[in-house]
Order: sequence, then C-alpha cells, then structure tokens
Amino acid sequence: MTYEEMLQTKVAFGTGERLIDRFAELREELGLDGIVSELNAGGLIPEEGTRGGRTLVRPLSFGKEDPAMRIAVLDDYQSVAESLADWSQLPTGTQVEFFSGHLTSEDALASRLADFDVVMGMRERTPFPRALLERLPRLRLLVTTGRRNASFDIDAATDLGIAVCGTDGAGEGPAELTWGLILGIVRQIPLEDRLSREGKWGTTVGVGLKGKTIGLLGLGHIGSLVARVANAFDMNVIAWSQNLTAARATECGATLGGKGRALSGFRHLVRPPCAQGPIVNEVALVDALHRRAIAGAALDTFDVEPLPENHPLLQLDNTLICPHLGYVTDDSYRAMYAGVIEDIRAFASGEPVRVINEPVLNTTQFRGFQ
Repeated sequence: MTYEEMLQTKVAFGTGERLIDRFAELREELGLDGIVSELNAGGLIPEEGTRGGRTLVRPLSFGKEDPAMRIAVLDDYQSVAESLADWSQLPTGTQVEFFSGHLTSEDALASRLADFDVVMGMRERTPFPRALLERLPRLRLLVTTGRRNASFDIDAATDLGIAVCGTDGAGEGPAELTWGLILGIVRQIPLEDRLSREGKWGTTVGVGLKGKTIGLLGLGHIGSLVARVANAFDMNVIAWSQNLTAARATECGATLGGKGRALSGFRHLVRPPCAQGPIVNEVALVDALHRRAIAGAALDTFDVEPLPENHPLLQLDNTLICPHLGYVTDDSYRAMYAGVIEDIRAFASGEPVRVINEPVLNTTQFRGFQ
C-alpha cells in the first residue's frame, strides 16, 4: 500500500495485538515517522512527529461514532497513559486521543487541539499561555496533573471561560528521586559507571554524608520527606521558606535558617523535581561548575524543557542530568490519570471537583459543562 493509497482508503485491521503489530509493520514498510490509529477499524493518517522522531495518537471511542466530548491527553512520553487507567469510565460518547509527541510550536499546538473539548497536560511539559488558549475556542476544560501548574495561564483561562482542574500530587516519587540525585552526585555513580565501562576502575573518591549539612529550600510534603531521610543518614538539616516556623522545622528534624544560610557554602547543588521557577540561575551555575567553585550539580528540572541537545550542562562531567522524572513512577501515574478521569466525569456531570479557578463557574463567559 502506497502513502497516497493510505490517505484515500479506510483500512480495517481488527483490534488487540494484531492491530499493534500491523501498525508496526506499516511504519517499517512506509518509513512513517508517526501514525494516527483508530482502534475501532478507522483510517491511518501520517502525522508529523517532533519528539524522538515520532508522534503516536491512539483514539479510544466509547459508544458513538460522532463523539460528544473529545479529550486530548498530551505528552504521554512513555506511551503508558492508556494502560495505566480505566478510560472506559468516561461518559458514553467520549473519544480520547493519547499524544506521545511533544510540540513546542504554538501554531502546531493550536492546530492539533482545535477540535478538543478537554485537554490534559502532564505537569509543565506543555505550557498554556494566553495566546494559545485564545486560539482554542472549543476548549471547555483544561486538566493538569498536580494541584497547580505554573505553566498554565490561569487568569487567561478564567477570562476565556475555561475551567482548570487539578489532581492529587505525585506522592513520594519526587523525594525518592531527590535522594537518588544526591547519592548519585556525591558518590559520582554515573561517572564511575561510564569509566568502568571504559576499563577505568575506581578513579574517584566520594563524599560521605554522616555529619554533613544539607540545606533545604522549602519544608512541605517533599522537603519533609527529604529531611527524614537526611536524619536517617545522621546529617545536619537546615531549612528555609517564607512561611516556615521554627516549630515546624523542629518537627521535621531540621533547623530553621535564613535564606542565605540555606543557599551558601555548599559543595553540591541538587535541583529536585519540585524546584521549578527562578531558584537556580543556570548561567551562573554553569560558570560555577566550570570553575569547580562547587563540586557538582544534580538536576531534574530546567529553565527550558526538554533540555536542548547543545545545552552546556550536558557538556560537563560534574553534572547528573535527569529529564524531569521526579513524578514519573507507575504509582504516581496511576494516581494522576485516575484523578484526570475523575475530574472529567465530575465536570461532565455538572459537579466539577478540584477546580483551580473556581470563580469561572459563575461567570457569563463560562463555556459550560456540555
């Protein structure tokens, strides 16, 4: 079958594993970067892929050929959203499409999302500024995983009559990865792994943690979990935040310090998955790492994501880089996607939950539940 024939012909492949196998065969035969698949014997349409060379769109329809509600699940990088939640719980007449490709162009996003009533964003992977929201006249509900999302223009959504809902947080995953980053950088595990594969055995000296001091910016759910592990390592914990009290710090096994004390004099910097925003000046950090003013840095969040291939942080041997994986665990994903489904069902019933911009529901511009 030629590319042109695919555009003109409806092809029925069946369902299940054979369907997936046949799609794989077609990708190989035709050299397509991506496919759009209709699980109920629909048509195949090639689509431009932007992340890892491919974009996979997997529509699921429940009960109607002409869906009453269309839902886009964005940035499903690992292609697991469909399998980690029971999307059949959604109302009859719903169609869900899962996008594994990541788009950064506003024009491309506006085109992709123009026909959707509901869009789900995975954390901060795809920002929704006012300019983009203004180009989505059909959008009624925007769902973010987590209780808040700094990359969503909530005020713009309210002005345009779009409800924004959240889900529960990422559980313990971010704190667990934070300690993976800490141990990885102070014991130079990634470097030793690479050198061992090159035949260079035992070339570095790690840093012990007992009796050392760890400074924490923030002592909320994640920070307090990090502090508990630090106490288990018999470390000294200094914490700072704008609303942290000495009593709360003591409760978490930490000492309340000033912001400067929590930031200065440390040999290693760890930017955990919860540390987005203007906390770290990446230009200054790169300079400090080059000069060995600090011994190393382990980072899971960045000013620009995905991190550009030529970013200077990737060129240094005293960095440990993670692609924002703090919340990326099976448990976190299951909880988040279950929350997304709950948000959509509640919204469709006219009784929304976890609404971030609740005042929008009582405005004349609210686009409605149906």
